[in-house]
Amino acid sequence: MTHALFDPITVRDLTVRNRIWVSPMCQYSAERQDGVPTPWHLVHLGGFAKGGAGAVVVEATGVVPEGRISPQDLGLWNDEQRDAFRPIVDFIHSQGAAAGVQLAHAGRKASTYRPWSSTQGSVPVEDGGWTTVAPSAVAFDGYAEPRELTTEDIRLVALGFAAAARRAIEAGFDLVEIHAAHGYLLHQFLSPLSNHRTDDFGGSLEHRAQALLDVVDAVRAEVGEGFPVVVRFSATDWTEGGLTLDEVVQVARWAGEHGADLADVSTGGNVASAPIPVGPGYQVPFAAAVKREAGIGTIAVGMISEAFQAEQIVATGQADVVMVGREFLRDPGFPLRAARELNVAIDYEPQQYHRASVTKQG
Repeated sequence: MTHALFDPITVRDLTVRNRIWVSPMCQYSAERQDGVPTPWHLVHLGGFAKGGAGAVVVEATGVVPEGRISPQDLGLWNDEQRDAFRPIVDFIHSQGAAAGVQLAHAGRKASTYRPWSSTQGSVPVEDGGWTTVAPSAVAFDGYAEPRELTTEDIRLVALGFAAAARRAIEAGFDLVEIHAAHGYLLHQFLSPLSNHRTDDFGGSLEHRAQALLDVVDAVRAEVGEGFPVVVRFSATDWTEGGLTLDEVVQVARWAGEHGADLADVSTGGNVASAPIPVGPGYQVPFAAAVKREAGIGTIAVGMISEAFQAEQIVATGQADVVMVGREFLRDPGFPLRAARELNVAIDYEPQQYHRASVTKQG
């Protein structure tokens, strides 16, 4: 028996073995605070590939030092980082999965303590933090006030994304995702709550989208025609006066016209106190709306944790792919379990683990 969830998907020159992909999940574990991945990242990410994921997408990875969410975030702005990613990518490939990396700039939400720190908020410069930047000098609730970017700064941001995309290819990655969600820099440009500019990067939706489209253009020009580019959006700010689904549908349409292949549709993150009605699959309708109305393939995310739930999302055309986060942390072999539950025959369960297969005896 075949199921849509286990059908391969081809995006430009890349074919991925199934539609269950690992969502980018920050580990805050670059312990030297230099953005270089460590053995933790190899084991963490490699386990998902071994567990049958179609694609494993690395966490939000700073395109410039000041773009990191925390001092312990990964980066891809220099060759040392690129070279340290190569063995991780090689192992992911050895297990039959595709490797992706989410390229990010946190903007006003950068330079923060990692979640399990006893201190929260912005890390002071004297403690290893830095002055953050944003479309406007408007602080995120509880964080330090950022510096407003100049037009030249915005141009350099796009160049930073492009340079990181080039290093991603050199490291062997198969796709990149541009992070324009969760209240980070490109989302900050899109939302009128955080973008108060009056120049070509503020005001109308077309102007608020310009920074993102410049990034998409720069990345597409750098990676060429055959390499997949994904954009992650927050489809709503969940707050009156904020970014809306209708606006994101339009921006996703523009992003597709500029060379993006898939819209990874999440929500929220730009307003600390936004009332978000969280529940299983609560963000899937947003992915379905973008797919239906923007004419671009979509990825659904958000509390997708059951095989039949994931199958239903893909089989009914609400999204082309599901990205799973927390369930992979609970069970790195989630795709192997999903295949058994859906009665799908796959040929990539690790031979070393066959003695534990439910089809084996003894």
